[in-house]
Amino acid sequence: MVQSAADDNRPDILIATIGKPHGVRGLVRLYPATESPETVEKIGPLHDLDGQQWRIRWQGQGIAQLIRVDGSPLTDRSEAEKLVNRKLYAAREALPAPEEDSFYHADLLGMEAVTPEGKALGRVVLVHDYGAGTSLELGSGEIVPFTHACVPAIDVAHRRLTVCLPGSVDVKGDLAGEVEVRS
Repeated sequence: MVQSAADDNRPDILIATIGKPHGVRGLVRLYPATESPETVEKIGPLHDLDGQQWRIRWQGQGIAQLIRVDGSPLTDRSEAEKLVNRKLYAAREALPAPEEDSFYHADLLGMEAVTPEGKALGRVVLVHDYGAGTSLELGSGEIVPFTHACVPAIDVAHRRLTVCLPGSVDVKGDLAGEVEVRS
């Protein structure tokens, strides 16, 4: 999912996460947080929370070479192992303007979630995107599919979104038991 910018005071945007080393020559598995993996390479220098800057060069599907800002690539597995799970970010201003109805995950985090009647449900604490669809986790523990049906209105300026909680399924007894669907 593409994301959307609220204002320039929001944090940098997560672009990718470094995974396990691939081979012995410093290559790594790279997990993009962008809609298209090619975007990661095109964005330009990325940075981590330690302030190191990196460029990415794809070597194959999901496999990347990390290049320091001085032009020197990682050259061995031990260097790559030290970077596992490191998050790579881009400055908001380095990213293209978002399309309509698109949002950066960073912009959704912390937004107040309310029902259509105005009842507070909590703030967005996590944005899950495992490939089958994005969902929002609220501070109340609710997980809501990030769809127009469940999130019909987003007010970026006021950091508030309207949530229509989906119905739930209750199973009585074991899994072969009676099923009750609630709205």
